[in-house]
Amino acid sequence: MALKASESPFDLSGKVALVTGSTRGIGKSIAEEMARAGAKVVVSSRKAEACEQVRAEFEQRGYEVLAQPCNVSRKEELQALVDATVKRWGRIDIAVSNAASNPYYGPLTAIPDDAFDKIFNNNVKSVLWLAAMTLPGMAERGGGSYISVGSIGGIIANTVIGAYGMSKAADHMLVKNLAAEWGPKNVRVNAIAPGLIKTDFAKVLWEDPQRRKEREAATPLRRLGEPKDIGGIAAFLASDAAAFITGQCIVADGGVTIL
Repeated sequence: MALKASESPFDLSGKVALVTGSTRGIGKSIAEEMARAGAKVVVSSRKAEACEQVRAEFEQRGYEVLAQPCNVSRKEELQALVDATVKRWGRIDIAVSNAASNPYYGPLTAIPDDAFDKIFNNNVKSVLWLAAMTLPGMAERGGGSYISVGSIGGIIANTVIGAYGMSKAADHMLVKNLAAEWGPKNVRVNAIAPGLIKTDFAKVLWEDPQRRKEREAATPLRRLGEPKDIGGIAAFLASDAAAFITGQCIVADGGVTIL
């Protein structure tokens, strides 16, 4: 559908965006930028208190928001989140799979089975679940945007978070396959691969002053990423400005992977 001269291709007004893991860090930034662009947003994380705090904050800013706790590794909770969104607003136009976990830090050969299983259940299986719950509805309404937050850990090797990187590499390929399957129905599926972002999730990788100094020196932009560096990319991928982009993984790492 052609845009009117007065409309911006970045405008998300009238859209409904569901973002998992969105009460802090990258996920919160994504939800905030979607709302700023005009979307109704669904914020979610495992803790009800955190969800309510973000709901109150967003509503104070004038954003339309629904908040509901959800552990994405539990299929019934993820379905309940989708159902609550559809009950409230009748549709989901944009879904962002951001929630992830990494309970293990160390060599791959020493990872416990339960930690490995948790990483892949949270970081891969839940991404597929959410897609299965939302893509058909998008297709029925003529299109939509599904976004998975991956990682440069899925692109380059790491000696301490190898299983996490493997799960993100799987996500990057999952996006390509979903894009191929759903493209004919105008549903776009893309990934974002952040580098090291200053979040609580990645604190173990940047809170050490020496390690942080070394990473900054090895990054062409000479700084670590901030959550706001990712939020705008997701809002772009959800918008008509990215209408011809699907099956892609946009790397946002300050240039780390080009060296």
